[in-house]
Amino acid sequence: MDPIQRVATREVYRNNWMTVREDAIRRADGSDGIYGVVDKPTYALVVPLDGDRLHLVEQFRYPLGMRRWEFPQGTAPDLAETPPAELARRELREETGLRASEFTELGMLDVAPGLASQRGHVYLATGLTEGEPERELEEQDMRTAWFSRTEVEKMISTGEISDAQSVAAYTLLLLHERR
Repeated sequence: MDPIQRVATREVYRNNWMTVREDAIRRADGSDGIYGVVDKPTYALVVPLDGDRLHLVEQFRYPLGMRRWEFPQGTAPDLAETPPAELARRELREETGLRASEFTELGMLDVAPGLASQRGHVYLATGLTEGEPERELEEQDMRTAWFSRTEVEKMISTGEISDAQSVAAYTLLLLHERR
């Protein structure tokens, strides 16, 4: 039995990308409470690697009010559940124009498990060929660039790359390469 049981739930907000619900809960000791949960569909994050170079995207992140470098990543619109490998290929193509001949799943990440139900699959993309991006409206200001591993590690250590999923994905890449 789970230590927290959902007794009731109600949706308090919905858009094409997420829902927010408030759950009435009962704890293991029998006391009642509430829990707010952000539900988002599974996402895919892609680590494009060409030799010693990594391809990143930079975009304005509205909630932070600043531009951030990160690996290409995203979810399907309209809260759809798309197979993660298909989603990874689409995100890579849409955001960077790159196509990969090989995708290797590196692992799974939970975005913010104390707040959100969203989980993500991380893929390594190799055998890359360049093409034109097919960006969504919110991605019109996106920039892309290649960086050496040394540059990426410096950007992580200085906070220029602070996206938790991108930092974790880089760690998954390093662990994959050690196997």
